[in-house]
Amino acid sequence: MQDTQLLNEGLALMGLGMGFVFVFLTVLVIVTTLMSKTIGRFFPEPPAPVATGARRRPPPGQDDDVMVAITAAVHRYRHRHRR
Repeated sequence: MQDTQLLNEGLALMGLGMGFVFVFLTVLVIVTTLMSKTIGRFFPEPPAPVATGARRRPPPGQDDDVMVAITAAVHRYRHRHRR
């Protein structure tokens, strides 16, 4: 075989391989998009809960002294372990 003919066959094989990969990835994107839309249609996400604007009350048994102690401990930890 001559070098020119070998180079032409190599380029043809490269083009065929790259074309196959391009077609495969295009089909993969299309199928994934269609599956996502199909799933979204038959299994919609539940609506997000509506915020009432009211402030949540702390759970029973948790008083202000505990919150002060927790806040002080976090502050002390952050002060000692600076980056």
